Amino acid sequence: MKRHAETNSSSPKCSRRDLLKAGSMAAVASTLAGVVIPKVHAAENNTIQLALIGCGGRGSGAVGNAIDASRLEGAGCFGPVKLVAMADVVEGRLNASHGALAKQFADAVDVPPERRFVGFDAYRKAIDCLRPGDVAMLTTHDGFRRVHLDYAVDKGIHVFMEKGFAPDPGGLKRMLRAGERAKQKNLKIAAGLMCRHSPNRQALIQKIRDGALGDVLMINAYRMDATYAIGRRPADHNELLWQMLNPAVHSFLWASSGIMIGLLIHQIDECCWIKDGWPVEVHGTGGCVPSLNDHGQCHHAYSMEFTFADGGKALVTNRNIANCHNDFVTYLHGTKCAARFSGPIHKSNACTYKDQRLDKDGIAWEAPQETRPLHQYEWEVLLDAIRNDKPHNETERAIKGNLAAVMGRAAVHSGKIITWDAAMASDFEFCKDVDKLNYDSPAPVQADDQGRYPVPVPGEWSEI
Repeated sequence: MKRHAETNSSSPKCSRRDLLKAGSMAAVASTLAGVVIPKVHAAENNTIQLALIGCGGRGSGAVGNAIDASRLEGAGCFGPVKLVAMADVVEGRLNASHGALAKQFADAVDVPPERRFVGFDAYRKAIDCLRPGDVAMLTTHDGFRRVHLDYAVDKGIHVFMEKGFAPDPGGLKRMLRAGERAKQKNLKIAAGLMCRHSPNRQALIQKIRDGALGDVLMINAYRMDATYAIGRRPADHNELLWQMLNPAVHSFLWASSGIMIGLLIHQIDECCWIKDGWPVEVHGTGGCVPSLNDHGQCHHAYSMEFTFADGGKALVTNRNIANCHNDFVTYLHGTKCAARFSGPIHKSNACTYKDQRLDKDGIAWEAPQETRPLHQYEWEVLLDAIRNDKPHNETERAIKGNLAAVMGRAAVHSGKIITWDAAMASDFEFCKDVDKLNYDSPAPVQADDQGRYPVPVPGEWSEI
């Protein structure tokens, strides 16, 4: 099952997007030296219970990945998993998700009406149904992730959190602090940057570390798709819910980080992984199509140059314009030869070339086909860590990868060079009171009299 997470969402008046689509691996282990940490593991009956917070296609698909991973006999992740609670702000979406999951995984879904919660505080009620050793699945859009993570960690519950993690530096730093609290409680936190969990990518990373490609001087990552434009909000739609849930939610920076990060966060994180570090600075350019009837906030093209500590570069390109050449791939060039790191829809087709030419007839090594979906690998690692009390906290790595993406977006939107130090020092948030929103709240951004939302203007805009 493939899972196209990038377009996950639905309007209160739109049908729910595709449900239950694909699944990924690599743990970042960390412990606190000299501190006695209590064990937190699955309950006595060996069943790990799940609470789903955000019932769109991405979250529903993740439930399927968790269940599939738990059935891998002979592996450390093997053992019963059961969905016991669900939460969403739209009842229809929750009910549709529950119906589909209960039909496909009847023996692993036990969510009676009294454990289906609707509302802005529904996440609390769903997490409150869990015990130590269980997992809160945080799969709403990024604007709310920091609030949900704080609550889960405070309750002593393990976490699976989907990408993106927060739309701004202030929210990301809040999540870093939550990750540190989770370490002290020996909680396991898995992050949905599933490309880090690809065995094929891990094999290529090992070749890079062993020097097979020489010094990596240049990375090129492309994600060029059709348009993601949004029209004018229908008059009978609630403004806040429209921005949170409509099919073009990636048009709103506060709710989803914007389309570029929604599409490219994986590949920007891959660049950091390849370079084994975080960018020291980034600059970029972008722009909008004047004739495109788009009422959202995002540019239609983003071109970013990331510079790393050794002077190496990553050129990352995103374009969302119809009737143009499309591409979805990550290449890298070392002093000895080039390599392909990943392909369309995050395909794990890693390979190295004999020289710098990206020629299919010049492939020197090619990874074999992976046996399971990427999204499942990450669940195998998380469930194994819980059942066998292994360190597993991906918060810092995931949040810093997300911050690199935020730097790229800020560089394009502001027209300025954005440094890592400036991003780490920033407390900027698009919506500081996101935890106080309710159905009657005004939306964090407002449209003008033409129904258009504010678009970043380089030289005038700031988000760091």
